[in-house]
Amino acid sequence: MRAAAALAVLLSLLHPAHAVATPDADIVVHVRKDGPVIYVEVQCPVAAPAPVLWDVLTDYDHMARFVSNLDSSRVEERADNVLRVHQKGSASRGPLSISFEIVREVRLEPFSEIRSRLLSGTLDSSTFVTRIVEGPAGMRIEHSGSYTPRMWVPPVIGPAMIEAETRKQFGEFRTEMLRRAAVTAR
Repeated sequence: MRAAAALAVLLSLLHPAHAVATPDADIVVHVRKDGPVIYVEVQCPVAAPAPVLWDVLTDYDHMARFVSNLDSSRVEERADNVLRVHQKGSASRGPLSISFEIVREVRLEPFSEIRSRLLSGTLDSSTFVTRIVEGPAGMRIEHSGSYTPRMWVPPVIGPAMIEAETRKQFGEFRTEMLRRAAVTAR
């Protein structure tokens, strides 16, 4: 009975109607699970100049200050536009919590694209592309890719948790972008 009650509470936290009430409801996140692989796509509008978006998205040494699921983030190595980034953190939703530690290779195409791939860590694989795009409605971040966790991800609750955490993370990126844009506008 307790397990059913806990599941009901968790599902209510992850229900899409709950997400609509958040200030980040305009951040579109699609998560799909295919076997062990998790596919993620994000569209995040940001009312800030492209250089500010770039500065925040590539500020790996300070990222733990404005992304709440990161405990630490640092550039370990830099060679031209290729970085080796080490990050530790945890993501949680309701009673579920997942810790992670990853080292990724990040390739920068200033000021438009960031490509990353897993070198080592608590995932089996991870590849993502993040783009800064200007459209008729203004600037937006497009983020897409996939990863394979080492742990089993439940089919319904897992993608819902990942979607909520991803929306929260991009909301935190956007908040920092807007903060920096306001500072530079002064």
